[in-house]
Amino acid sequence: QVQLVESGGGLVQAGGSLRLSCAASGRTFSSYAMGWFRQAPGKEREFVAAINWSGGSTNYADFVKGRFSIYGDNAKNTMYLQMNSLKPEDTAVYYCAARDVSRISSRALDFGSWGQGTQVTVSS
Repeated sequence: QVQLVESGGGLVQAGGSLRLSCAASGRTFSSYAMGWFRQAPGKEREFVAAINWSGGSTNYADFVKGRFSIYGDNAKNTMYLQMNSLKPEDTAVYYCAARDVSRISSRALDFGSWGQGTQVTVSS
């Protein structure tokens, strides 16, 4: 199993940017699919973006297309989520997740490893 640690969250004004990082240890990324999910207070956890490490394919939730970008650095065993044009409705705890197969997924139950989460707050 892989251990995941997120960082990079914080408070930002609407229209601003943040970059979240997810550092992995225990296994290399090469055989994994990775993803970002988020959970706002009183709401269910929802899919944000996913990446297939070996092929580089990506998938995004409709509400972040054109604003967020998921990518990784194999040498650093770190995945990133670049978030631009942030909106107050993007406020949530953001979680990094990994699954030990290469096919990407938007379903939280397909991911077996999770980070502890990082808070993102967007003020209006």
